[in-house]
Amino acid sequence: MPREYKGSDGIPYISPRDFYGSNHINYDNAKKISEDDYLLLSKKFSPKLNDIIFPRYGTIGIIRVINYTKPLLVSYSCACIRILNRFINLNYIICYLQSELAQQEIRKYTNKTTQPNVGLQSIKNFLVPLPPINEQNKISEKLEVLLPFIEQYAKKEQELTALHQEFPERLKKSILQAAIQGKLTEQNSNDEPAVELVKRIQAEKERLILEKKIKKPKQHSEIIVRDNFHYEIIGGAERCIDDEIPFEIPESWCWVRLGEIAMTFGGYAFKSEKLMNTGTLIIRISDFNDKEILLGSNVRYQYEDYLEKYLLYHSDILIAMTGGTVGKSILVHVLPEDKILINQRVACIRSLLILPEYLDVVIKSPSTKEKINSIKNSTNDNISMVDINNFMIPIPPLEEQQRIVSKIEILFFSLENLTK
Repeated sequence: MPREYKGSDGIPYISPRDFYGSNHINYDNAKKISEDDYLLLSKKFSPKLNDIIFPRYGTIGIIRVINYTKPLLVSYSCACIRILNRFINLNYIICYLQSELAQQEIRKYTNKTTQPNVGLQSIKNFLVPLPPINEQNKISEKLEVLLPFIEQYAKKEQELTALHQEFPERLKKSILQAAIQGKLTEQNSNDEPAVELVKRIQAEKERLILEKKIKKPKQHSEIIVRDNFHYEIIGGAERCIDDEIPFEIPESWCWVRLGEIAMTFGGYAFKSEKLMNTGTLIIRISDFNDKEILLGSNVRYQYEDYLEKYLLYHSDILIAMTGGTVGKSILVHVLPEDKILINQRVACIRSLLILPEYLDVVIKSPSTKEKINSIKNSTNDNISMVDINNFMIPIPPLEEQQRIVSKIEILFFSLENLTK
């Protein structure tokens, strides 16, 4: 292989990595070689205009036609095919090499080694159905008319396939978003307003504080609506937060900060040198996805009583706080073991009187994901407990939460069956 030449007068040395699009070659960005190397190597073979480049390794048979009039060379990993007979139509041969028949020949002659390849002699042995030149010309002319339509059809088919593959997830996201905006189910005027539910949650939090089961928060947030504007009251100070309200919700609903309706905490910073293969299971960011807790490569720790507050319970919601999967979450339906500890940079949300299944819907909704993305983009893929506690949560009446969860279960079940 010739050495790369850095001068501005270098000669292109074409390989399959310089192919782009459906039929183009990037001559400008190709590796360059010196004129001396070109003169030495071109004694054996010098590619010309309209020669066909046929890769023999890797992308075997993904051909290109040289449309370059200046000197160039082709990598040893390719063969060059040149039409020498005036009774052979170049475009006909190009069509043949792109056909299924040629692919069959390629498969027949491919050497199944560590790096599959086709030898030069094998290419010479390819069987080509060759009609008279007049028929070749007719076929080429007809294909020239049809190929643009075929390419358009292929592009549309690819777009349709991609849309079909993306459709279930897109629809799920739309369902989740509609649900938290009150557009998925009918409102019932007999439902108790959500503000009454929030009052009961506050009373429950006060009871837990008195029993020393949770710490008293540094501040309490209350969101009210006055004259169609949203205000937040913290420590007696009031400010308009309309810019934080992502969408309108039904009158019987209300907005709250997540920290006001749930117990939230981050996992424990276990010392790596004390991790072991026996003991209490630890859940790290890599140990769960949005459907289940993953077992197989977990670590463990010797349990002690001071770790009790980091235990995972049924119906807890876990959120990844850092890394490439920041924001992924799971509602824990099944505990694989009696005791499971939560690792650092994994947040736990424990609902208070709010249906955990509904809270999971909000956390997984496009609105919350968008909020997480806006935070992580400015913090190098990190979100904090403060960020999580400040999530805006639309709260429907408890009865409405139940209807929403039931509706989503039905729709998602139908969607799964539809895509099987």
